[in-house]
Formats: sequence, structure tokens, C-alpha cells
Amino acid sequence: MNTQTQALHTLPPGPSAPLWGLNHLRTMKADYLGFVADLQRQHPDIAHVQVLNEHIHHVFHPEWVRQVLVDQADALIRWERATDVFSVSMGQSVLVTEGVQWQRQRRMMQPGFMPKRVAGYAALMASAAQDALHALAQRPAHDSVDMDAFMTDMTLDVILRALFGAHQVTDARPISEAIQTLSHSGFEEMFKPFSWPLWMPLPSVLKVRHAKQTLDRVIQQHIQNQLKKAHDDGADLLTMLRQARDPDHPDQGLSAQELHDQTMVMFQAGHETTATAMTWWCGLVARHPDVAQRIHAEIDAVLQGATPTPATLQQLPWLQASLKEAMRLYPPAAILFTRRACRDVTVGPWTLPKGHLMAFTPYVIHRDARWFESPDAFKPERFLPGAPDIPRGAWMPFGTGPRVCIGQHFAMLEMGLIGAMLMQRFNLVWPEGAAWPEGDLAVTLRPAQPIRLRLHARSSQVTSP
Repeated sequence: MNTQTQALHTLPPGPSAPLWGLNHLRTMKADYLGFVADLQRQHPDIAHVQVLNEHIHHVFHPEWVRQVLVDQADALIRWERATDVFSVSMGQSVLVTEGVQWQRQRRMMQPGFMPKRVAGYAALMASAAQDALHALAQRPAHDSVDMDAFMTDMTLDVILRALFGAHQVTDARPISEAIQTLSHSGFEEMFKPFSWPLWMPLPSVLKVRHAKQTLDRVIQQHIQNQLKKAHDDGADLLTMLRQARDPDHPDQGLSAQELHDQTMVMFQAGHETTATAMTWWCGLVARHPDVAQRIHAEIDAVLQGATPTPATLQQLPWLQASLKEAMRLYPPAAILFTRRACRDVTVGPWTLPKGHLMAFTPYVIHRDARWFESPDAFKPERFLPGAPDIPRGAWMPFGTGPRVCIGQHFAMLEMGLIGAMLMQRFNLVWPEGAAWPEGDLAVTLRPAQPIRLRLHARSSQVTSP
């Protein structure tokens, strides 16, 4: 029997599973990314792991990733445990639902996130960034800046303005703390067979319940305030959601609960992932003055002190490439939703049985030396026009296939505007002798230690509005 024929009747290679794989579970919980990276070193394309009665196949080869997530997407559902956990904070939103319900929600929301529509949010984004950067410029020059805290506050302001047309929060700390509580709790729950209901009087449950109530209250207050103003010009995301209609049933819009849930997922995902990506990017640029110099030069030449727009961002290849390279090294969504096969699925030469799970880890796929020379190095030139093609599926910070992140154009525009405006105004300086932080994996991959930079003002680089 040849190798390909044999693969049809066996499972892919992988580590042994003593104690029914509970040893793997313990290792995954302690250092999930390290565990998967070790798997990929031993089995570069696909690896099978068994934990109790679950069979999990980690798919690493870009062609096979797309073969599963794109070509056979209709054979998959998201891992039930993950959707249960996410539904606690995000309800029955487009991030969680499956089947007909998901298709309906995606169809209704998709028009609001097309590139042309997203470009309409640029002025709101730039206004928020300008206010945050102006406040930053008032700080004493010798003070270092916690970039995670700064980016979290600024992107929260951006998403509030884009969602509701105005910033109505005076203190962002409770909101960001609530999101971090739900993020870390959600990741920890993935390794448990079940979750305690929110009414249980346990300290960990009370903390989650308080965080959820904090976010629910913020969202509902903003929805009510926006409804009172009766904006109908479609200038913000909430108006777009209120006006969204099912193409198959033009008389049907989102229910009040659906409106709340979709707003919640945009609110959480729309600022935490961007803040995380921008924090890593700031640190990487500060550590590579040669890259920063190229970004400064093109920004000065193209913008000439003006506020960037969607059109001028396309004329900043070094900035765009540096953002993509930062997300290659530190994708905010370092792991994608695990999928369950609803029927037999073909992966390269293998046929994986119905009921098995498939896992995809962009953090590890992005660092494969077969597709990226010196994979741990920060080299934005990989993404410059004219660079060698990167295999499809080897770079996927927003996922791929039908469930690719609906907000990817929004995120790239937001990051480009913030990055350009920050680099217009400041030189980012890495503190001498400071260590590079480790990653802290929850729902997103954040720095485990603060990235604190000195920001030196650049002279006469911004035109007064």
C-alpha cells in the first residue's frame, strides 16, 4: 500500500497520548503557542493530538489550511465549546452563530464593511486619533508612554465614534478592564469541560458577571442615546445596523437583542484587536530605527503635514508593509476558532473523519521558515510591492474563507490612520537596555510586560487643521 493510499485509512502523525492525552491538556493550558510550535517543528504540515475522546488535527500547511477553511467551509462548524464561551460576552452575534442564522446576519452586515463604506468612517477615526495625539503631546518630554494603555484608550475612542458618532465615555479604564477580564476568562474556560452559570456566587463568576454587566450597560446606554437623536444619515455603524435588511426578506431588520449583540461584538473586537496590533507595531518600529526612518520619509513626502486619508494611505508602502509584518509576527488573533467536521474532510493526502476537530494557529503558521526567510525577524520588505509572493494561507491575521473577519478593512484603515498620524508627530524610541516582552495569550495576544516608549516630538510635521 503506497503512502497516499495508506493516509486514507489512518490518522496524521502526532505525539503519543499517555493518560488519555491529559498531559497535552496541561501543557496546552500552560503554554499553548509553545505547544503548537513544538508540534509544527516535529510535524510541519499537520499533526494529530488526542485529548480524552477528542481528536484534534493541527493544520499548518497554507494550501491545506485553505483546502479546509475555503474549499470545504460548508463541512465545518465552529467548536461548540468555544462558541458557548464566546456567547457569554457576545451573545448570538455574527462571531458565534452558525448555519442559516449566521448567513442571514453576515448578509445583513456585510454591506456596512465594504471598503467604500468603511472609507466613510475615516474622518471619525482621524478625529479621535488627533485628539489622543494632541493630549499626548502635552506630556513632559522625558516621560515614557505605556503604549498598550495609550492604544487601548485611543482605539476605544475610535470605535465609540465609529459606532455611535460620538464619544460619550469619560473614563475608559473600567471598559478596557472589563474586556480584559472577559478575554482572559474566556481563554481559561476553553480548557474546562463546562462553565459555571453566571448566577453562581463564586468569585471568578462574579468577576465575569460584573464585567459583562459593565459592557452591557455601556452598549445599551449608547444605543438608547443614539436612537433618541434619530440619526438617519448612516454616518455611523449603529445606524448602518439599524437600517440593515435581509436581502431575502427586505421587511426584516435586526431585532433589539440582535442589535445589542452585533454592537457588542463590534465594540469588543473593533478596538481590542487593533490596540493589540498597534502596541506590538510601535515596539517593533521603535526597535528598528531604519524602518522608522523609511516610514518618516514617505509620510513627510506624501502627506506634507496633512491628515492622512484612505487614498493617501495607499501611497505609504513602508507603513502598510510594517503593519502587515507586525501582524505576521504578533497576530492579535493568534489562534482561530477550532472547527468540527460535520462530514469526512480531505486535508492533503489525509481523510479526517466526521466529528474530528481541526485547529489553526496563525502565530505558528506565520513563523514557518519555508514561507518566511528568518521568520522571527521584523522585515517589512516582505510585504512591499514587487516582493516575492507569499503563499496564500501563509499570512492570515484576519482568518480566511467565508468566516474571514468582517471588519478587516475597518481594522486596516484604522491602523493605517493611527500609524501615519503617530509617525507624523513623533519619533518612537526604545529604552536602552529594555527587554522585549513575552506574549500573553488570552483571546488576543498582548504583551505580557508593558511596552514603554519615549516619544520625541518631530518639528513642523503637521499642518494645523
